[in-house]
Amino acid sequence: MPATNTAIDTFVQLITDRARVVQSVPLIGFAQAGSGGFFDDGGFPVGKGWDEVGLPSVNDEHAYALEIAGDSMKPAYRDGDIIVVSPGTTVRRGDRVVVKTTGGEVMVKELKRRTTKIVELQSLNPSHPDRTLAPSEVEWIARIVWASQ
Repeated sequence: MPATNTAIDTFVQLITDRARVVQSVPLIGFAQAGSGGFFDDGGFPVGKGWDEVGLPSVNDEHAYALEIAGDSMKPAYRDGDIIVVSPGTTVRRGDRVVVKTTGGEVMVKELKRRTTKIVELQSLNPSHPDRTLAPSEVEWIARIVWASQ
């Protein structure tokens, strides 16, 4: 590789070493996520009952994984898929997010729009309705940064 003055073997080694970087993150089933005791007020994992799974490194020490249960998020996520959620990552319009409402509901949606008056969430599955919430109804929103698809 003339541009870098290195051999192809060195380049391949760099790629394979980087691919092995693994971070263990807490893992819980999505169906359990709505029950109390698994998240703090900021959406960070707490409490007991979490397994661990090794995934590609994520730059958030509070990242955690959720295992999708059921078909309500098809075609985006299937039963058994694992998503990594990063509470410390900035959430932007168009991001897929996990949202917890003040009523305890935990859902995966796409953030369509967020203002001081509303939070608009688009369903990933067209057979499920979109949601519009007042900001006071949202306990926390965390960005999905990786999926096992």
